[in-house]
Amino acid sequence: MNPTSDWPSSWHAGAISRSAARKVAAMTPVALSILASGVVVVIAGIILGRAADRIADLTYLGRVWTGAVLLAAATSLPELVTDVSAVRQQTPNLAAGDLFGSSLTNMLILAVIDLLPVRQRILNHTRVNVALAACLAIILNALGAAFTVVHSTRAFLGLRPESTLLLIIYVAGTRAVYRHGVKAEEKSPPRAAGTDSAAGPGCSLYRAVGEFVVGAALIFVAAPEFARSAASFAKLSGLGASFVGTWLLGFSTTLPEFVTSLTAVRIGAFDLAVATLFGSSAFNVVIFFPMDLASHGGSVFGALDPVHALSGSLAVVLMSLGLAAIVYRTDWRLALLEPGSGLMLASYALAILLVYAYAG
Repeated sequence: MNPTSDWPSSWHAGAISRSAARKVAAMTPVALSILASGVVVVIAGIILGRAADRIADLTYLGRVWTGAVLLAAATSLPELVTDVSAVRQQTPNLAAGDLFGSSLTNMLILAVIDLLPVRQRILNHTRVNVALAACLAIILNALGAAFTVVHSTRAFLGLRPESTLLLIIYVAGTRAVYRHGVKAEEKSPPRAAGTDSAAGPGCSLYRAVGEFVVGAALIFVAAPEFARSAASFAKLSGLGASFVGTWLLGFSTTLPEFVTSLTAVRIGAFDLAVATLFGSSAFNVVIFFPMDLASHGGSVFGALDPVHALSGSLAVVLMSLGLAAIVYRTDWRLALLEPGSGLMLASYALAILLVYAYAG
């Protein structure tokens, strides 16, 4: 047999190996960027979670308001910058998908952190006063979903009525959460046994605020880089155009919420953790206001695909289940017939399937 007869196949194999090597070489710096920025986000999330709990301990703000407003806004800063930029680049559907998708993922995080502790349930130990923050998130997401279908073409003094109404409701709602949280904090029960104390005898409010600012700054810088690197990695690996790649990419924007909530759970600040997730879901919808200001082609809601009404409505369903789980306090972690983390996980999986079916 002529030894040169295998030359085409060997040349083809060599070409494939060289192509794979170039692909790996291109993915290596992106993977290192994901690792580095991810580590910074995790460290910043831990700093934020502990600093927020100290602020709640040292002031009359209460853990619910601190989590639903301060911590939620800090962890949502990357979404604010990214989505406003997406509107300026005339890709409003990408921005809206990120916002409603983040609200869905926040409820997934709530179910996951409820399943992680072995001896105690997060949702069973969360005080009912968190319900006010949950109601605010439900109202805002429901209105946001409705406005993607029904919206006005008019503007008043340069402001769109839909996004302005969302902002007004958010401000009024957070004020109600603050007033109720201050009263509830005065009757706060002692911290759960076996957990760390956030505010030690040598901790000052100035130091806690300083640490919070540092953590928020790190999140602001590192989280967008983490999301961009994850997007580049998904594209280079071939997953970028698939539903799996898009679905996994959505988790990159909620890493700050996951880390801060997990940190709050570890130090026993259950109200802070749960309020952060509901507060972040509420803050996500308020980002439509700066998105409208950045839009030069009319209302941003008028440029959205109607499928966002589905994802927003599904986020409302999951938040309602989270609120019901706090009130119901089931004893079964994975129960599918009672409000709890098990039903929330199943509902999240169904929601993803529905969005995939109708968006595809």
